[in-house]
Amino acid sequence: MSHQTDTEVNYRLLKLIEERPEISQRELAAEMGISLGKVNYCLKAFVAKGLVKVNNFRRNGNKLAYAYLLTPSGVEEKARVTLLFFRRVELEYESLKQEMIKIRRQQQGPGFEQ
Repeated sequence: MSHQTDTEVNYRLLKLIEERPEISQRELAAEMGISLGKVNYCLKAFVAKGLVKVNNFRRNGNKLAYAYLLTPSGVEEKARVTLLFFRRVELEYESLKQEMIKIRRQQQGPGFEQ
C-alpha cells in the first residue's frame, strides 16, 4: 500500500464515484489500496459536506446496496482536488526530471549538456 495524500485520496475517490456510482465501499478500498474504514470515513465526510448523495437500491434480491452520486458541489470539489493533485504530480515530475539531469551530469563528467 502506497502513502497517499488526502488530496490524492479525495481525487481518486470522487473520480471513481463519478465513473461508477454503484461501486461498493469494499471495491473502492481494494481498488485504491486503502482500508475499508478510510473509505467509509471519507464517504461520510463527503456526505456531511454535501459533496456526495447516497441512494439505496436493491441488488441481488434482498441485498440492499448504494449508489454514490456527486452533487453539484461534489463536481466542483472534484475539479478543485483534480487541479491540486495534478499540480502536485507536475511538481514531483519536474523535481525528478531535475534530479535525473543532475545524475546524468555526474555520470558524464564536466561539459555534459542536457
